[in-house]
Formats: sequence, structure tokens, C-alpha cells
Amino acid sequence: MTEPNSSDPKKQLRRAIGPWDLLLFNVASVLGPRWIAVAARNGTSSISLWVLAAALFFLPTTFILAELSTRFPEEGGLYAWSKRAFGEFHGFVAGWTYWIYTFFYFPGLLMASVAMCAYVGGSNAAHLAQNRAFLLGGSFLLLFAAVALNIVGVGIGKWLQNAGGIGTYVPLLMLVGLGAYLWRTHGAVTHFTWPNILPAWNWDTLNFWPQIAFAFGGLELASSMSEEVRDPRRTFPRAILGSGISIVLIYIAGTMAVLAILPAGVVDPKSGVFQALTSGSTMLRIGFFGIIAAILVVFGNAGGVGATVAGVARIPFVVGIDHYMPAAFGKIHPRWKTPWFSMLVQAGISCAILLVTQINETANGAYQILVDAATILYFIPFVYIYAAVIKLAYRADRATNKDAVLIPGGKFGVWVAGSTALGIVLAAIALSFIPPADSAHKWLFEVKLVGGTVCSILIGLILYYRGARAKRREAALSPQS
Repeated sequence: MTEPNSSDPKKQLRRAIGPWDLLLFNVASVLGPRWIAVAARNGTSSISLWVLAAALFFLPTTFILAELSTRFPEEGGLYAWSKRAFGEFHGFVAGWTYWIYTFFYFPGLLMASVAMCAYVGGSNAAHLAQNRAFLLGGSFLLLFAAVALNIVGVGIGKWLQNAGGIGTYVPLLMLVGLGAYLWRTHGAVTHFTWPNILPAWNWDTLNFWPQIAFAFGGLELASSMSEEVRDPRRTFPRAILGSGISIVLIYIAGTMAVLAILPAGVVDPKSGVFQALTSGSTMLRIGFFGIIAAILVVFGNAGGVGATVAGVARIPFVVGIDHYMPAAFGKIHPRWKTPWFSMLVQAGISCAILLVTQINETANGAYQILVDAATILYFIPFVYIYAAVIKLAYRADRATNKDAVLIPGGKFGVWVAGSTALGIVLAAIALSFIPPADSAHKWLFEVKLVGGTVCSILIGLILYYRGARAKRREAALSPQS
């Protein structure tokens, strides 16, 4: 319940998120049409890679998040869990890298989202999906709208996320229906066989594997808003299970539908879903079908951006309350009760990075740098999540917490889930450093990727030690005051 006069900023937050809000929030956070496009571009072997990623990464992660979010339903999510397990320094590193991944994630998401929006104009406007000026201008506009709505309040912003969940899932159902119809009546463009569905383990597949694992990321996002969720111990498990099943099914079916309509070699990795919808609907002379799907996805993409803005902004908010970041991050808006300052900083830095990554890169090359940098930084906090669930499993309160939804199999089940998912993310981090074959300048790609990652982490460490010194000074002076 909100306490408007409390001195604790967290107690002023409003519990405005219900069960359906959370389920649609998860869909908007995780499900991305661009990942279906990337998978289709990789070819038929992506189908088995979806299954592997779901079994080895997504399924263990759903069990882990259900346990942690019901045992410790605290604002800040992974930051709070890492701090409990390993102390304040490691909690900060997990929270910081999770926050700054969005600086790289937003530009990539925005570019892909705007490229998809080009298909609102039908096949005649499809060329805009590769137009740099269109992509940049649309990206800035979309980010501004998402940030503004979420600053106004979670009660308003959640409707953007709800629209995002629906606006993302429905066009993909339309794609699956269109692909199935064309496959039945005209035959599939791509020939599917058991041998070509199995993974082809080459450098392209290795470079693609981190992206397909990253495509399943996002379920942890809602846990950072735990103190804004109604009855979190009951709401989280149901929303995680319902959204998880629907996401896995649509990723696999959507990839097969794109490949039924288009050959892998011509699929655009940013907007391939709507490239397929436009191509298929034009073939059937129902061009309006693809346009309707593209209009829906405008709301879906806005919801995806909004969900990430809303969830990730809570991490620096809680870190600011703990005084490891400037005090402005730990304050909420006096009227709208949201962590507005971190949202604005998030948006401003993302805009700057979006511009910098365009230097000497093609549109697809710049997009790939953003995806790889976001993947590396995003998976670092997951190393902490998986290690934390194992360590926290040995606390006595695990067995006595009647409200918690625990990982099956006791401590053995925790070790299996945690270590399996941990192996996947460590491999994803390492493989993300492999430049794509079509990169314009491979050495420059590596410099941007490695330099951006290292500098981002170093800035965080400077802030942490600055905050730690300030806290020690306050502690030393407090007995004398």
C-alpha cells in the first residue's frame, strides 16, 4: 500500500500492476519480432536452436526467477538478490551492468522497431527500413514517447506495456496463419527436413547463439518492480509460466512461417517479420493484411521499449537509495511517484550511443554492434542471479517460507537449474565477441565492442567507490552528531 508521507521513497510507490498486467508486461519485455527475423536469417537450423535455448536457458531461468521473486519480492529484483547473496559490491556490479546494458539495447531495439514500422506504408515504403535518417528520427521519437508515458506513472505506463504485449503477439499470430496458408496452398519457399533443422555448428551459428539466448531474456525485468505488483507471491509464478509457454511456441512457429514465405538469404535481420508479411499478403493480393500487422506492431514496439524503460529504471533508483549512485537517482517524482531521473539519463545516453555507433558502419553493422554489446552487459547480471539462487538455497528460511514457489528437486534441482543456465550465459558472453562476417571493418567492430564494454564497467566502479567513501565518512561522523 502506498504511503505518500513516508520518508522512504520505495514506500511511496503505487501497487498498480495486476496479474494480467504482469503477464502482458512479460510478453512485451521478452518477445521480439526482430529475433524471429534474426533466426529466420540464420536458416532452418534456428528451429532446433530455439528448442535448445528454451530447454537449457529459458526453462531453468523461469524456475529460478519464480523462486527468487517469491522468496524476496523486493524493488530492484536482481540487485537485491545479488546483494543478499554476495554483499553490496557485487549487488552494485549486477545492478550497474544491468542498467547500462539498456544504453546499447535501446538503440538496437529502436532501430529494429522503426524498421518494422516502415511497413505501415506497405511494399512501396519497405525501402525505408534501410534508410538511416528514417531509422534515427523514428528511434528518437519512439524513445521519447515511451519515457514520457512511464514518467507520468506506472498506472499510465502499464497500459503502454499491455498494448505492447498484445500488439507484439497478435501480428505474430497473423504471420503464423499467413505462413501456414501459403505453405498449404503454394508450398513453402524453404524445404524443411530433419537434417537441415539440426544445428550447423559453424562460426555463423556460434555468433548467432548469444542472440537466440538473449531473445529469451526479459522475464527478470518485472521483478525489479516487485513492490509495485499486487500480491507478488501469487502473481509472479502465474505470469512467468503463462508468458513463458506462449513465447516459446510463437518464436518457433514464427520462424517457420517466415521461412515458408521467404528464403533465409533475403530476410532482413531487423524487419524480416514484416518483410514476410508484406510479401505474403502481396502474393495473395491482401496488402491491407500486412499493413494492419505493421500498425499493431507500432504499439507492440512502443510497449517493449516502455517495459524496459519502466523495469530497468528501478535498478539505479534502488542503488541511489543505497547511496552508491548520485542522490538524484534515489528520488521519485513528487506528483507521479516514478524514478524519473534515471529514465531521463537512460534515454539521453542511449541517444548518444545510437549516434556514435553509426560512424563508419552500415545500418546492419551498427545494429550488430549494439546487439553484441547489449548481450555481453546483459548476461553479466545473470551470472550473479544463477550463483545467487544456489547460495541462497542454503539459507534456513527457504524451507520455512510457505509463500515461495521453489525449484523442484531441492538443492539438487537448484544446482542443475543454476549451473545449466550459468554455462549458457558464459558461453553467450564469450561468443558475442566474434564479429559478423559482413562487418565493414572487423578491427573497428572489436574496438567499439571491447572499448564500450570495458569503459562502461569502469565508470560504474568509479561511482561505487565514490559512494562507498561517502558512506564511510557519514558513518564516521554519525556518532559525533
